[in-house]
Amino acid sequence: MISFSEEKRIFTIHTEHTTYQMMADEHDVLLHLYYGRRSEGEMDYLIRRRDRGFSGNLYDAAADRSYSLDVLPQEFPVSGTGDYRRCAMRIELANGSVSCDLRYAGYEIRRGKYSLPGLPAVYGDASAETLAITLKDKWGSGVTAELLYGVLPEIDVITRSVIVRNEGAEPFAITRLLSANVDFQSGTYDVLTFYGRHGMERRLQRERVCHGVRAIGSGRGMSSHQYNPLMILASPETTEDAGTCWAMEYVYSGGFLAEAECGPFSQVRMHMGLMVENFRWPLAPGEEFAAPEVIMSCSTEGLSVLSHHLHDCIRGHICRGKWKDAVRPILLNSWEGCYFDFDGERILGLAKRAKELGFDMLVMDDGWFGKRDTDTSGLGDWYVNEKKLGMKLSELTAGVHELGLKFGIWFEPEAISEDSDLYRAHPDYAFAIPGRKPILARDQLILDFSREEVREAVYSQMTAILDEAEIDYIKWDYNRCISDVYSSGAAEQGTVLHRYMLGLYDFLEKLLGRYPDLLIEGCSGGGGRFDAGMLYYTPQIWCSDNTDAIDRLLIQHGTSFGYPCSAVGAHVSTCPNHQNGRMTPLSTRGVVAMAGTFGYELDPGRMTEEEREEVKAQVATFRRFAPLVAEGLYYRLTDPARDPDAAWLHVSRDGSEALLAAVSLEIRFNPPQRYVRLKGLESAAMYRVEDVSGVEETLTASGAALMECGLPLPVYMEEYRAVQFHLVRI
Repeated sequence: MISFSEEKRIFTIHTEHTTYQMMADEHDVLLHLYYGRRSEGEMDYLIRRRDRGFSGNLYDAAADRSYSLDVLPQEFPVSGTGDYRRCAMRIELANGSVSCDLRYAGYEIRRGKYSLPGLPAVYGDASAETLAITLKDKWGSGVTAELLYGVLPEIDVITRSVIVRNEGAEPFAITRLLSANVDFQSGTYDVLTFYGRHGMERRLQRERVCHGVRAIGSGRGMSSHQYNPLMILASPETTEDAGTCWAMEYVYSGGFLAEAECGPFSQVRMHMGLMVENFRWPLAPGEEFAAPEVIMSCSTEGLSVLSHHLHDCIRGHICRGKWKDAVRPILLNSWEGCYFDFDGERILGLAKRAKELGFDMLVMDDGWFGKRDTDTSGLGDWYVNEKKLGMKLSELTAGVHELGLKFGIWFEPEAISEDSDLYRAHPDYAFAIPGRKPILARDQLILDFSREEVREAVYSQMTAILDEAEIDYIKWDYNRCISDVYSSGAAEQGTVLHRYMLGLYDFLEKLLGRYPDLLIEGCSGGGGRFDAGMLYYTPQIWCSDNTDAIDRLLIQHGTSFGYPCSAVGAHVSTCPNHQNGRMTPLSTRGVVAMAGTFGYELDPGRMTEEEREEVKAQVATFRRFAPLVAEGLYYRLTDPARDPDAAWLHVSRDGSEALLAAVSLEIRFNPPQRYVRLKGLESAAMYRVEDVSGVEETLTASGAALMECGLPLPVYMEEYRAVQFHLVRI
């Protein structure tokens, strides 16, 4: 799996279908050779050198003008070596200069997958290995970088991180640090990124990598609604089913940077890591800094297989605990049904109706604590407003549990309102620049989680509540970006945002250690912090605050490129939709939400009897197919941004059954018959195809026919109709 050629000093990493190769050359520079389809042999023949004029030469190679790091493919490019492309690391030395010249100094192959102190990271199984390569600054500054490669061969995943150490006598500062870099010597590429905004997250964007830099990132103190920390590079001919593509996905929930750069000689560099703005990390002699991890994967069979690699990594090697592989409870959330207008009796009423409809859990959302009847006050005061509820929280949870339901509750632990007891006692707990009024968002500020005493103030309040009442689930919300970054607890303000994330991860780790059975659903105004870092602690994340089924088709389509359905919080809400006013059939809302964890965001008491019966049928359908949705292979069959139908497919690992879902997005007079081609079936097998609703006639067809010719979709004279077909191999 990991091998080293002593003669040529070539490192080779094999996964089941891919090969990654690099070489320490005659000047001890670590060059990148290859990442792609599994190949035997050594790829050093790909390196070709020429005098490139204004590309400078390392001093010890100066007699050879063909040797320049400005054009050579490097494994970990740093600033100060004559490479004028975007670098992976920039070091500011004690004398103020920006200079570092890393050279190969040794390696170690370890059994098992490395971990990172204080950070979420992929964990391995018995087949996992780690390659650690040490690089040291040639000129004696003491800058040392340990490049870490975690190998999960069965799912074609290689993870990357770097630990920077100060082994010298003087301090230095890291001002740029990216965890993974891949240099491609030749070829034309497209870059796929996922952009958006609050309520419309992770829209796919595909464009050619032209000369210059294509960069995405977040300086918002969170991975953000605007850009997801996922970047895919693909050959232009790559489709869902064919072609070569590479992914980088960040295991981090704060600011990030991802870049694809095409240099003057048409070489392409792709890398990902920490946000550069507002980052400056001093290292005194003897100190070290661990960079957050990047998940890398390559597929030579198109984007679907690449997504499967990422899904398997997150589902099997990021998510942890009791709920990792469990079917999640079908829940009723109070938010869109009640907003702030509720008391304990109304919550119990919702719970009774939830039980009648076959749900598993009732979640009491925002408004149960402190002085909190609007979103302008109360955050930071995590004590139960018994006057509003009319009862103790323990009485409410006991009443819900007596019905046979689990109980969940909403928190926003990282935020504080100016109108709160905590703020009046400790205004210094909130981020604010001394002598200036802070930026407000949603009438709230952000607590300085980089400081242990601030975290402890919130932790003690939360645990008092969780100890008092039996709570099965937390919706962990986070409803604004970070601004006014200043911490009285930090000597270097450039460390604060990363220390904030370390503090958040520490908080979550402590909470889960104390309550190991607790299910936490992440949320940040919906999908503003939908990333692999949060999934290490919260195995599902509210995908978007936008619950409109048609908008969700686009949101969930983009999300599926990097994240499994088991991580996607998705609910059925009322119509007209509260976010955009659209009307869609209840059946369609159910079908779309079944591509995630599934739940409801409404008041069942306002539904008709016919609607309640339909909901019962939806619950039964989801229970029937939940394991297939959570564990099966997911295929995107259409692009809802351009095709007349949105269609997707869940296929069992052995190909014995599948669940097809399709939503009609276009109505035309006298339309042509539309077909959807399926994927992942066994070509030679016959399948029984049954309409889950029982309306359409059952048919039998071969896997080959269903994949080559497709399945005819029903034609309805109704907007946004959805269908589900269950396929069983016979």
